[in-house]
Amino acid sequence: MQTFYSDDHRLHHANAELNNGQLMPCFEKPSRADMVLEQVKRTGLGPISEPQDFGLAPIKRVHDPKFVDFIQQAWERWSALGREHDMLPLAWPPRRMPARCPEDIDGQLGYYSFDAGAPLTAGSWQAIYSSAQIALSAQAHLCAGAKSAFALCRPPGHHAGIDYMGGYCYLNNAAIAAQAMLDQGANKVAILDVDFHHGNGTQDIFYQRPDVLFTSIHGDPLNEYPCFAGYADERGEGTGLGYNHNYPLPAGSDWSIWSQALRDALRQIAGFGADYLIVSLGVDTYLADPISSFKLDSPDYLKMGELIAGLGLPTLFVMEGGYAVEEIGINAVNVLTAFDATVTTQGEAQ
Repeated sequence: MQTFYSDDHRLHHANAELNNGQLMPCFEKPSRADMVLEQVKRTGLGPISEPQDFGLAPIKRVHDPKFVDFIQQAWERWSALGREHDMLPLAWPPRRMPARCPEDIDGQLGYYSFDAGAPLTAGSWQAIYSSAQIALSAQAHLCAGAKSAFALCRPPGHHAGIDYMGGYCYLNNAAIAAQAMLDQGANKVAILDVDFHHGNGTQDIFYQRPDVLFTSIHGDPLNEYPCFAGYADERGEGTGLGYNHNYPLPAGSDWSIWSQALRDALRQIAGFGADYLIVSLGVDTYLADPISSFKLDSPDYLKMGELIAGLGLPTLFVMEGGYAVEEIGINAVNVLTAFDATVTTQGEAQ
C-alpha cells in the first residue's frame, strides 16, 4: 500500500485550543503524523511518496471558494494588525440572526468556524493545503488502478464543512478526494468514518446527495463532541435521503459493541454499489485516547482492517484523529497492514 505524506504538516503547530473551558496545549500536534510515519517505515507497509500539486480547483469543488480564500489569507491579515499569537474566534453567529459575513477579521473568523478548536498560525495554510494535496494524490493513485492507498493527512479534515472549520479540521480531505473521484468518472463513492467523533463536516457536504454514501460510527452526540450532529435520525435530505447512516454508540463501547455497528455500515456500503471506498481513519477509539471514551485495543484494529477488506473495493484511507500519540502509529498501521494482507489472501484464493 502506497503512503502519501509531506513534511509540510510540521508547519502547523498551534500553541493552544479551548478545551474544558480553558486554553490548553493542543492534542492535535506534529508528533501524531510523525509517529504514524515511523510505524509505516518500521512495518515496511509500502513506498512513501510526496504529493503532487493539483491546485485549488478540486478543493473549491467541495468548499465555498470564499471560505477557502479566507483560510489562505487569514494569517497575513491577522499579522498585519500586529497580532503574533494564534488565531482563535471571538464570536459566533447566534441562532435566528441573518447569516451575514462581516468584513472584520475577528467576525470572519467566527463566521467560518464552529468552535475554538481550530487555531491558525503562520504556517497553517501551507500545512492545510498540502494535507489536501496528499488526499488528492492518494486518490489519483487509486483511480489509476491501485487497490489501496494511504493519505497520511495532517491536519485532519472530517469536521470541516462546506464553509466552516473546527475540531482541528480546516479542509475536508476525504470529501475533496471523493469529489475528485466523481469528477474523474466514478458513479458512486462510499465514505466510512471510524473516528470517535462524528464526521459532521463530511455529513454537511454530502447530506443532500445520492452519489456519496456516508456512514459514521462515533460517540453519541448527546454526550460527546461535536454535540450537534451525528444522531441516528439524520438520514439525509432531498435526493440524499437514505444515503447518510449514523451509528452513535455509548461511552465504554468495546469491540463487541463497536464491531456490530461496523458490520451494519459495511452492509450498507455493500448494497450501495460504490466504485470506491474512502475510510476516514481516526484511531481515537483506542482505550487510552485522552479525548474519547471507547475501549478498542490495538489488536482490534487488525480485525477492523480485515472486515473493511472484505468489501473488495478499491480503498483510500485518509488519516483523521487519534491522540494517544505513543500508540497512534501502531493502531493506524494495524488497520492498513491487516487490510493489505486480507486483500492479498483474497487475490491468491481467486
